[in-house]
Amino acid sequence: MPRLTVVVVSALIGAAVAWPAAAQWKWRDKGGQIQYSDLPPPTGVSDQDILQRPQANQRRYAAAPAPTPAPATASAASAPKMVEPELEAKRRKAEQEQADKHKAETEKLAGARAENCARAKDYMRTLDDGIRIMRTNAKGEREFLDDKQRADETKRTRDVIASDCK
Repeated sequence: MPRLTVVVVSALIGAAVAWPAAAQWKWRDKGGQIQYSDLPPPTGVSDQDILQRPQANQRRYAAAPAPTPAPATASAASAPKMVEPELEAKRRKAEQEQADKHKAETEKLAGARAENCARAKDYMRTLDDGIRIMRTNAKGEREFLDDKQRADETKRTRDVIASDCK
């Protein structure tokens, strides 16, 4: 009898320890890697890449009774929400951090483009003025741009202006 008790208690403890693992998200990221989390995947992940979602009945405690189904006339807004406040707060925080990171990256790129645009316009003025432009070659010798090199530089600079000065 004591051996049976130990086995039953061990099984119950094992089930209790494994219970939170059932409420996990599983999705494939943009690189094709499988990701696991207790938070939902980022907003950019498509529904077809979400491989597993936690189900509402997995997040309830084992002792909680199953809710009675709502009548067909009840609206979806009156149905109880099964989202835990802590998880929802973590999800919102993660989304906000991702949005802030994306905004900072966009601002950084915009700043780099503005700087490239200003430099290209300045160089274009120099090319248009007809001033002789000198460079240092790989040997450390000074050389002046000939007409073909100047035309190539002008075309390249116009391309940079067209791409970065929008």
